[in-house]
Amino acid sequence: MTHNSSSLPAVPRAVLFDAYGTLFDVYSVGQLAEELFPGQGLALSVLWRDKQIEYTRLVTTSNHGAHYQPFSALTRAALVYAIKKIAANDYLTRATGQFDLNPEADFQSRYGDPIERLLAQYQHLSAFPENLAVLRELKNRGIPSGILSNGDAPMLHAAVQSAGLAGLLDHVISVDPIRLYKTHPQAYALGEQATGFPAAQIVFVSSNAWDALGATWYGYQTLWVNRYQLPFEELGSPPTRVGNSLRAVLEFFPA
Repeated sequence: MTHNSSSLPAVPRAVLFDAYGTLFDVYSVGQLAEELFPGQGLALSVLWRDKQIEYTRLVTTSNHGAHYQPFSALTRAALVYAIKKIAANDYLTRATGQFDLNPEADFQSRYGDPIERLLAQYQHLSAFPENLAVLRELKNRGIPSGILSNGDAPMLHAAVQSAGLAGLLDHVISVDPIRLYKTHPQAYALGEQATGFPAAQIVFVSSNAWDALGATWYGYQTLWVNRYQLPFEELGSPPTRVGNSLRAVLEFFPA
């Protein structure tokens, strides 16, 4: 069930989707994480995601982007941090009352293989079950569609192929060429450049409330896919529509 929060500013002519969390379930790594770290898989996957997003903001806003790293590198760094915090409190081993002289080597010896397995799984995240039907229906209705994501091109290509979405998307847009992550305005501008439409004629879809808000501020029509019944950001500017699945985007484009 969806609701309108404001009148539509223009007839929408294209739709762009966030990738991670919107088309691809970032928490689907939780099952493998639980196998590798029993009793801590869910907490690990949540912290991994939160730190990943925190790192995108840190490298975008610090020193005019001088510390930028591709999303794949930030994803690895965030995973290492999460494991150290949640599952490896003892990786700094104590021998005779002092820290081990080479704790990083000890950490890599213990957790190098789980790290690689989780990163490999991240290349094949589960797609939400309604994705294929929604993207096929958009194509049937003649609506250009695409991804606008923080992910770098190899990550996005792997995720799209793994989910069977190849051929259903007209654009797969990464912020990597401009070295600025969402919610930077130049990141959202890539959607206008790729589609040839102004933001007011594009629906931007995200399940991340911060992303839906940033896109709304930029000027897109927005759909926030609130899969987990969460409150929206408390900074004003509600999304154009709210839905509980990707299917809500079809309401912007009557058959």
